[in-house]
Amino acid sequence: MRIIWSPCALERAAEIADYIAEDNPSAAKKWITQLFEHVKKIEQFPESTRIVHEINDPTIREVVFKNFRIIYEIQNNCINVLTVRRFRQQLDLSEVTRVDN
Repeated sequence: MRIIWSPCALERAAEIADYIAEDNPSAAKKWITQLFEHVKKIEQFPESTRIVHEINDPTIREVVFKNFRIIYEIQNNCINVLTVRRFRQQLDLSEVTRVDN
């Protein structure tokens, strides 16, 4: 499966990394590298993670990375990463929209 990062997901990841970099730039680099590595792991078994409870659609799933939820959609043999959110943040449903390939 191919992994596609939405502009929103990339923006959220960059915002988080920028925040971390304010105190520790090397930790921010490490965090972003680990984030992408973590998502790469679901490539073979994308349906092995949990369904996003706010949506209850089997094609919209999430994987946990540290204190973050990585929300993605399985569609047309692709994993579309839709957003990255802290657990304590309410999920903005406008960020979880279908991506047409």
